[in-house]
Amino acid sequence: MFGALKSMFGGGSEAVAEAIKNNAAIIDVRTPMEFRGGHVAGSKNIPLNELGSALKSLPKNTPVVFCCASGARSGAAADMARSAGFDAHNGGPWTSVNRLMAERG
Repeated sequence: MFGALKSMFGGGSEAVAEAIKNNAAIIDVRTPMEFRGGHVAGSKNIPLNELGSALKSLPKNTPVVFCCASGARSGAAADMARSAGFDAHNGGPWTSVNRLMAERG
C-alpha cells in the first residue's frame, strides 16, 4: 500500500533523483502565494492551472521534475507534460525535491 501511495504522490523515486542529477528543470505548480512561502532554489513557479499554455515555452530536451505541496498537483502536471512529449517526473512535495537537490550537492 505504501508503494502505491508513494507512486501516486511522487517523491523519492530513483527516476526523480536521476533527473535531478541530469540538471532537470524544477517546476513548482503551487499557487504564487504558496511558492512565496518557500520553494526549491532555482525552481520556476508555473501554477497547475497555467501549465497547459506554459508547456510550449519549456525545452523538451531537458528532464522536468514537478513539485507542489503534497504530490497530487505535481502528479497531474507530470502526466500532462508526459502526454505532450516531455521527460516528466512527479517529484512530490517541494520539500522532498529540495532534499534531493541538497544531496546532489
